[in-house]
Amino acid sequence: MKNEPTPVRQLNRRTILKGGCLFLMGAHASAAPYNLSDRGQVRFGLITDLHFADKAPAGSRHYRETPAKLKEAAKQFAEDKPDFVVELGDLIDAADSVETELEYLRTINKAFSALPGDNHYVLGNHCVYTLTKKEFLDGVGQQKSSYSFDSGGLHFVVLDACFRSDGQPYGRRNFEWTDPNIPQSQLKWLQADLEKTDSRTIVFVHQRLDVKNSHGVKNAAEVRHILESSGKVMAVFQGHSHQNEVKTIKGIHYCVHRAMIEGSGEENNGYSTVDVFADGTIRLTGFRKQQTYKW
Repeated sequence: MKNEPTPVRQLNRRTILKGGCLFLMGAHASAAPYNLSDRGQVRFGLITDLHFADKAPAGSRHYRETPAKLKEAAKQFAEDKPDFVVELGDLIDAADSVETELEYLRTINKAFSALPGDNHYVLGNHCVYTLTKKEFLDGVGQQKSSYSFDSGGLHFVVLDACFRSDGQPYGRRNFEWTDPNIPQSQLKWLQADLEKTDSRTIVFVHQRLDVKNSHGVKNAAEVRHILESSGKVMAVFQGHSHQNEVKTIKGIHYCVHRAMIEGSGEENNGYSTVDVFADGTIRLTGFRKQQTYKW
């Protein structure tokens, strides 16, 4: 338990004492667990797995409700004023045709692109189930699916694990969702990118780099080795498996963000504001079902 991040105080929740660490479950939407006027050198918003589609619910997934949940998050972000907002993948769900899928994308992206600050899109497997990567990226106005940028003295990397084991990119239903990979060309770029920066770094990716199960990137160990060897990566933020989960592996914090699609009603929403402070502290302030952490 020594390497676990320290979850911190939230409002209106139950507490669980486990293994000597206090885990605090749940969050209140209208009252942040911090005074967010205490701003880090960089602040960004996180959402993931909206799976927007104009179709009936399936199990715990309520496709038509994510625009309303995103609207609630937008109000919070308007108050928090993040420098940028990252969507960690699966912005849309699968449709029967390209035309229908593009309409889903236009609808939900109109709301997402209006959020404060810059917007960054991580490719998820559902984003390119019916569409090609170019169609999705053109639809949101983003040039690349893997790239890096700097903000407030920190370095940020967006990775794309939507490739098959043979190196072919996902698109047009040509893949199994359990076969995500980061190809060698992207690994070479990642290593070179980390070598060039002198700044502390945070990574965003959809499929997970911290597990070996069906939600994990097949060559995750190879990716982690590059991140660890750089000595610059502080944290990796991920989506895909929909539930709150955190790990620390060789000094890098891996955080799975709660999916917005899960559950009906605003009480089942999940989104967060993340502050990174000059001393290296990372504070993730979670709302609704997204937990709060401080590393």
